[in-house]
Amino acid sequence: MNAFDQDLTARLDQLRQDGLWRELRRVDSPQGSRIQFEGREYLNFSSNDYLGLANHPALREAAARAVHDFGAGAGASRLICGSLAPFHELEESLAAFKGTSAALTFSTGYATAMGTITALLGTDDIVIVDKLVHACCIDAARLCGAKLRVFRHNDLEDLESILIWATSKATSSQRPRVLIITESVFSMDGDFAPLHALVELKDRYGAWLMLDEAHATGLLGKHRRGLAELEGVADRVEVQMGTLGKAFGASGGYIAGSRALVDLLINRARSFIFSTAPVPAAAAAAHAAIELVQGKEGAERARQLHSIVRQLWQTLGIGADANTASLSAIVPKIIGDEGDAVARATALRERGVFVPAIRYPTVARGSARLRFTATAGHTAADLAQLGAALGNLAPTTTTA
Repeated sequence: MNAFDQDLTARLDQLRQDGLWRELRRVDSPQGSRIQFEGREYLNFSSNDYLGLANHPALREAAARAVHDFGAGAGASRLICGSLAPFHELEESLAAFKGTSAALTFSTGYATAMGTITALLGTDDIVIVDKLVHACCIDAARLCGAKLRVFRHNDLEDLESILIWATSKATSSQRPRVLIITESVFSMDGDFAPLHALVELKDRYGAWLMLDEAHATGLLGKHRRGLAELEGVADRVEVQMGTLGKAFGASGGYIAGSRALVDLLINRARSFIFSTAPVPAAAAAAHAAIELVQGKEGAERARQLHSIVRQLWQTLGIGADANTASLSAIVPKIIGDEGDAVARATALRERGVFVPAIRYPTVARGSARLRFTATAGHTAADLAQLGAALGNLAPTTTTA
C-alpha cells in the first residue's frame, strides 16, 4: 500500500471508530413505500418522495416521451445548444405554479444554491444563515466571499441583532447587500421557520430573503406551493428555492422569482453556465409532476400524506401540536450517540424496516437520530408493521 492509500485508510478507520462510516446500498426496485436491496424487501421510511410520484405512470410516460423526442442527453450547456424545449416548458410551469414572473432550473438542489448565492453576493456583502440551514447553502455562503454570520435556529432576536450590526456597516457611499437564508421546513428536524415574522423583520432592515422550500413545496398551502403561500408572504420573498427531487418525484433544483433575478442567474450563476444541461427526461417528468400536484390527485395525495404523518407521530409516541404533526412529513427520533443510532437502524433493518441513521456532519455531534419520513404511499398496515418493529427497541429521546 502506498503512502496515499495508507493515509486514506487511516482516515476511514477513524470514521468507523467514530460511528460515522457510510456506504452505498444498491437498490433494485423503484422508489416507493417498499424497496428492495440485498435480496430483500424493506418497508421504507427513508424517502423524500413525499407524494409517491417517483414511480407514477404519468411521470414515467413523460420521461419516456422526452427520450423519444429529444434523446438521452442535452448535448451541451443551456447557453450553448442544450436549452431544449422540455426545460423551457418546465420553467414556464414552475413560474405559474409558484406565482412568480420567472423560474430557472439547475441540475441539482446543491447546484441551485451554489450558483444563486455566489451570483447574488460578493466580498462587500453580508450573508446571514440559520444555524440549521442545509449544507449547500452554508457551502455557497462561504464560497461567495461575503461576510458570513449565523443566527441561532429560528431565533429572531438573534437574527435582529445581526441585522442591526449589518446596518452599521453602511456608509454614505455604500450599503452592503444583506441576504438572509433559511429553510421553510427544516430537513433534519421537520420544524417550520417563523416565516411571517421573519419576513417582517427582513423588510424592516432592508434585507433580502432566500427561502429553501425543498421540504414544503407540493405539500403546504392552498395550492401546495409551500410555506410562503401558507403564510401569505410569497410575494415578499425575493428568492424562492426548491427541489424537483422530493415531492415532485423527479430530479433537479429551481429558483423562482422576478424576471431580473432569473436573467441575472442565467448570466452569472456558474453552476448553471458551466454545466451540461440535465437530461430532458428529468425535466419532462418534473413538468408532469407539477401539473399533477396542482390537480385533484395532487390534493388527494397531500391529504393522504397528512393523515399518514399523524399516524406516524402516534406510532412513534411523540406528542406534538396537531397542526405541525399534520403537515411536516419529517419526524426525527433523537438518539444522541452515533454508534447507538447506527445499531438501532441496523436492528430495524433486520426486522424489515429501513430508516436511516443520520449522523455528523449532517447533524451536530451527539445529536444522531433516526429520521422517519412519511409518504402518501404508506398505509395503516405499514404503520402497524413499523410499530411492531419498534416494540423491542429501547426508549429514545424524541423531538418535534
